[in-house]
Amino acid sequence: MTNTIDDTSIRHTPADLPSKIQHYIGGKFVDSIDGDTFDVLDPVSNEVYLQAAAGKISDIDRAVEAAQKAFKDGPWPRMLPRERSRILHRIADIVESRDARLAELESFDSGLPITQALGQARRAAENFRFFADLIVAQADDTYKVPGRQINYVNRTPIGVAGLITPWNTPFMLESWKLGPALATGNTVVLKPAEFTPLSASLWAGIFEEAGLPEGVFNLVNGLGEDAGDALVKHPDVPLISFTGESSTGQLIFGNAAPYLKGLSMELGGKSPVIVFADADLEAAVDATIFGVFSLNGERCTAGSRILVERSIYDEFVERYAAQAKRVKVGYPHDPATEVGALVHPEHYDKVMSYIEIGKTEARLVAGGGRAEGFDQGNFVTPTVFADVSPDARIFQEEIFGPVVAITPFDTDDEALELANGVKYGLAAYVWTNDLKRSHNFAQAIDAGMVWLNSNNVRDLRTPFGGVKASGLGHEGGYRSIDFYTQQQAVHITLGEVHNPTFGKADSAKH
Repeated sequence: MTNTIDDTSIRHTPADLPSKIQHYIGGKFVDSIDGDTFDVLDPVSNEVYLQAAAGKISDIDRAVEAAQKAFKDGPWPRMLPRERSRILHRIADIVESRDARLAELESFDSGLPITQALGQARRAAENFRFFADLIVAQADDTYKVPGRQINYVNRTPIGVAGLITPWNTPFMLESWKLGPALATGNTVVLKPAEFTPLSASLWAGIFEEAGLPEGVFNLVNGLGEDAGDALVKHPDVPLISFTGESSTGQLIFGNAAPYLKGLSMELGGKSPVIVFADADLEAAVDATIFGVFSLNGERCTAGSRILVERSIYDEFVERYAAQAKRVKVGYPHDPATEVGALVHPEHYDKVMSYIEIGKTEARLVAGGGRAEGFDQGNFVTPTVFADVSPDARIFQEEIFGPVVAITPFDTDDEALELANGVKYGLAAYVWTNDLKRSHNFAQAIDAGMVWLNSNNVRDLRTPFGGVKASGLGHEGGYRSIDFYTQQQAVHITLGEVHNPTFGKADSAKH
């Protein structure tokens, strides 16, 4: 049975919570023009704990106008990279100095375990620090034809970047977009997820304290179909970076097409883990437990389909199920908690519906319902299904919760077919001690990122993104610099000009 914590005395509400969250536009906190708001829920109780301003087209217009003015008339795009870098480092310093408070608010707002929320806050600081360093160290391409020509690349910021972020690790994922967008000299309009607006509201104060010029950062809260849609369709926003569901990504793609916007979209996933018989079984079990149950299972790169070679299949399932039952479900603020509360009752209902579907499709070996001791809130036991058929819905569809499907395979070819047999292609994980197999298998998987004998360990220099229904484009390292800048090729002749000569034949006769 999954360990749970049922002492209601440890339920925690942070001190000094705001009663209302506003937009931040042109350096000022403002309400929606029409005064509209929406409810924000605490996922532990599902009670409304504050109201957030609900942005509409007019609010997005106002934010884009402020960002455009800061881009055209303000100092930010014209600063030297070193000057922008200093401000980004100050942002990182402030985030690091407030990591405990950020984690407390993030945990309360999203249901993430406090220890994991703290790690995400620190990653947010590291994202800013990484791009602060990268823009100073960045070298652009130069191509020489000795004595004849030099060709070089000139980069410039593009303009107003529209950033639309998800609710699963909101503050960190906001930093993942804000860091490179600001580092390269753009101005931004951020539309955070409506389920989790609390930590996003802290960016304004952090940026002001760090010295970011007025109007460079703007934030509009609101529903995706209102504020998000208006941002995507705004003619003066040439870039959209979006992280979220594949179905929403399809809508954004269609709505952005008439404006020929630059798009970067990191979408859904149903990532496979392939465990071969020669793998380090203990390491593979530990990694796959963490890979699907950390962040409450609400992670795009979760290894939610585990494919296991048949000769070790029964042992793997037994060990995996036993360890999953020991994963500690608890209140998000308790440091002992490993799985907290899902973000919102709508999402809880979705995950629970998939668990019920799974019970009709496969063999339930752990979990399978609401966590014991929690009569309210969005608490789900880590759930494990075995003997899952590749045509099962829990094999094919993204659940985005603490639910895993385990399937046996007999041959390498069958494992590859199973791994690639879904519409998604974000991440994949391979466990084997055969060096040749590991590389060949990794390169044959339809996935934007593959980890060999490793959990999801990110290197910020590498490209992040997926294939198929998992995304469009890549960010991370220089790919982020590419996305947020115009690239202009400049060609200079050094020697004698060698032009083809047109139109001189007749003139020679006169």
